[in-house]
Amino acid sequence: MRHEGWRARRGAARLGTLTMHRVDIKIGFACNNRCTFCVQGDKREHEPPRALERIIADLRVARAGGAQGVVFTGGEPTLQPTLLAAVRAASALGFGTIQVQTNGRRLAYRDYCEALIEAGANEFSPALHGARAETHDAHTGAAGSYAQTLAGIANLVALGQTVITNSVVTARNGSELPELARLLVEAGVAQFQFAFVHILGTAAQNRAWIVPRKSDVLPFVHAGLEVGRRAGVRSYTEAIPLCLMTGYEEHVAERIIPSTLIFDGERVVDDYTAYRRDEGKAKGPACPPCRSFGLCEGPWREYPQLFGWDEFRPIV
Repeated sequence: MRHEGWRARRGAARLGTLTMHRVDIKIGFACNNRCTFCVQGDKREHEPPRALERIIADLRVARAGGAQGVVFTGGEPTLQPTLLAAVRAASALGFGTIQVQTNGRRLAYRDYCEALIEAGANEFSPALHGARAETHDAHTGAAGSYAQTLAGIANLVALGQTVITNSVVTARNGSELPELARLLVEAGVAQFQFAFVHILGTAAQNRAWIVPRKSDVLPFVHAGLEVGRRAGVRSYTEAIPLCLMTGYEEHVAERIIPSTLIFDGERVVDDYTAYRRDEGKAKGPACPPCRSFGLCEGPWREYPQLFGWDEFRPIV
């Protein structure tokens, strides 16, 4: 779960006022990919990695606020020498779920997977952005990244780990989603998610060619979800409003995303759910009569700025 664009506070979280289930800590923005849709933009150029002492302080704040799970992300967290120590600290503090959100490339090395597991990591979220090497590698700007990520998934599955993949939906890979779903099911993942591209950072720079209309990719999204349904594999979408998900409402991830505290550089987001609803997403002029109005978050607000509201029709 990589976030960008909120109007967040700076400084420490308000200890004693938080009610959250999970904490997301961005431990550094260095990355060995150059994704065409990265919401983090150029942070790797000017944001320093998070010091281990600060990561441990973040973990303590989150546990005191009730968090049971932690997600270590970035950037690419596996490039950070602090990751193993951070995972050990989370384990020592009693976090039940310790997830590493990653592009998956370093997981191609089985000994590194084993080191993360030994340290306490027990959930992994690698990203695969195409059913074919040419598609994925074109998105990541890194030749060979598809093969490495698939090898990483295979390593983790062989080691008995929970693998939850994320795939950003773009104009380039939309038609491959059913094929991608079959690939992921065959690979043995526990869950896969199709996250519609968020038009921030690098994605905003490339919006003219990377962002599809949701209605154009929707048939492929639904077909991919059907693959998961038939196989009994959990499958979700993100940033696709409920009016476009009739018959697939149970696959809308926003319904189940836990309340999350986020530490992102100097920014702190106390409740990511509230941020999405109040600031990040928007609803259009036709939305109020919809029977899902109170449940639906709408699209990220940048999307209708690009395409308007004509695709979104109220459910009555």
